[in-house]
Amino acid sequence: MEKENGHVEPVQLVIRDLHANVEGKEILRGVNLTVTQGETHALMGPNGSGKSTLANVVMGHPKYEVTQGEILFNGINILDLSPDKRARMGIFLAFQYPSAVPGVSVGNFLRRALEAKREGYDPNAPAEPTGQMPKRKGIPPAEFRKMLNEKMRLLKVDNTFVNRYINEGFSGGEKKRAEILQMAMLEPSMAILDETDSGLDVDALRIVSEGVNALRGPKLGVLIITHYQRILDYITPDVVHVMYKGRIVKSGGRDFALEVDKQGYERLIQDLEASEGSEETVEA
Repeated sequence: MEKENGHVEPVQLVIRDLHANVEGKEILRGVNLTVTQGETHALMGPNGSGKSTLANVVMGHPKYEVTQGEILFNGINILDLSPDKRARMGIFLAFQYPSAVPGVSVGNFLRRALEAKREGYDPNAPAEPTGQMPKRKGIPPAEFRKMLNEKMRLLKVDNTFVNRYINEGFSGGEKKRAEILQMAMLEPSMAILDETDSGLDVDALRIVSEGVNALRGPKLGVLIITHYQRILDYITPDVVHVMYKGRIVKSGGRDFALEVDKQGYERLIQDLEASEGSEETVEA
């Protein structure tokens, strides 16, 4: 967002009092979270706490129904926007379980995705379809190849990678590296990494983490969703949040993740519930 003096304010993802259901069951019960471009946040919590649900709701998965609250991105409430429009605005989601797309090469997919991203999204455009094909400007092959080569060198990806079909026959580590390569090419303002460490051995985790670190900077906000502290040994967050029963119950600095890892979620939740119980007794 640009001010009159030409200064560009960092983009923010602002989630306010977000409630969401899936198949009639409430999963998110009042999530409040703000991530600013240039920051790295970690969202931790036990299984079933709502972490992946939050990622899918932010990206606009139709399976989830938002019943209350709002999600603002760059000052615009995106709840009524389709997932592709959210992506065009600059939000990226790396999936926990990336799907294979037989017959579509990584290189071809990246080129078409980048063209759509550069086309952008105009929030003032008519909501209803016009019936006309959009005038999409293609990327010159030389420009695309140069950019792709630069990103692959940065992420230490083999050149043969782009000729393979998306995630078909990929190892767990290769799938996650493909996701990070997509992120590098699309250059989003905000990236959500949904359990990127899931299913990775130590070497693959280190390689993927190095890729994320290579892309971090003032133009990228990152929300890392994880069960475990181990990925945070490689990607140091600015803020750590713990989610429990559909709400963020506690936040802290980078050392908070070590505290959570040491005492475990059960102990943390017990302490929080005991503290809330004491406050209620005093108020009574």
